[in-house]
Amino acid sequence: MSAEIIRWVLENLDYWIVVLFMAIESSFIPFPSEVVVPPAAWLSMASDSMNIVLVVVAATIGADVGALVNYALARYLGRPIVYRFADSRLGHLCLLDRAKVEHAEDYFRRHGATSTFFGRLVPAVRQLISIPAGLAKMPIGKFLVFTTLGAGVWNTILALIGWGIYRFTSVKTVDEVYQLAKQYNAEISIAVLVIVAIAIGVVVYKARKK
Repeated sequence: MSAEIIRWVLENLDYWIVVLFMAIESSFIPFPSEVVVPPAAWLSMASDSMNIVLVVVAATIGADVGALVNYALARYLGRPIVYRFADSRLGHLCLLDRAKVEHAEDYFRRHGATSTFFGRLVPAVRQLISIPAGLAKMPIGKFLVFTTLGAGVWNTILALIGWGIYRFTSVKTVDEVYQLAKQYNAEISIAVLVIVAIAIGVVVYKARKK
């Protein structure tokens, strides 16, 4: 991702920027969410220009928009075109390939409709889980409910990171917030992945018990 774009985002953060770039992050165009939500949440604590709750709301709306783009493209273009794009040079420039789409489809098949909730919390699946939902023609109402809930949880976690950086560090700029959030993104993703795995295990166990 271009350093100039990241710098521009950090210098111009507002609710519209949060919506726009979280929509991009949630689509097939690669963009790191830690550039947007933690710095915006930190800014909401450091000044009166934003509100942390509205940051989460804006980020979740953006995530829904991006997810709907993937869902609609997959649903109305179909599997052959989706895979052809994944195999194309443009798809590779978007960091998309056949293996990633197959992984997302496999995840959707194994976990069903709830995968659009849990998938929003899983690295390497989060941006693509809308594609198999569209290919499977999952009802759009159900898709939006699970996507909104999952995106809301993830964005709340990211906002809490920004809040924690403001509360417990001496960081003074949004660029420093981004660098710190980026530094610990892997650890946060692993922790969330463990929680998701436990939650899925509980759901599967209860379903089998019934």
